[in-house]
Amino acid sequence: MTERTQYSAEYKSKVALAAIQGDGNLAELSREYEIHANMIMKWKREALDGMKETIARKSKKGFSQEAGINTLQAKISELVVERDFLAKVLVRWASLEGPT
Repeated sequence: MTERTQYSAEYKSKVALAAIQGDGNLAELSREYEIHANMIMKWKREALDGMKETIARKSKKGFSQEAGINTLQAKISELVVERDFLAKVLVRWASLEGPT
């Protein structure tokens, strides 16, 4: 009985990426990597599903929209205070110089 070939995750991802990018048609990729076309399609499907899950997971826990809005509002308030202060200083400075 022959043993099945075990492929590393790096190799699988390399082949799947080539299939996703369209580096050749399925027959060409199969010949190039010496892997059956069904296996390439399986790895491609797994890679795409994995990307969907990763993106969904990151968007759920990676960024809270409410927290982001609060942070932006605080930064806007800070910048408004700085702008107003600098405007007052500029008016005072301009009045001290007088007409030239």
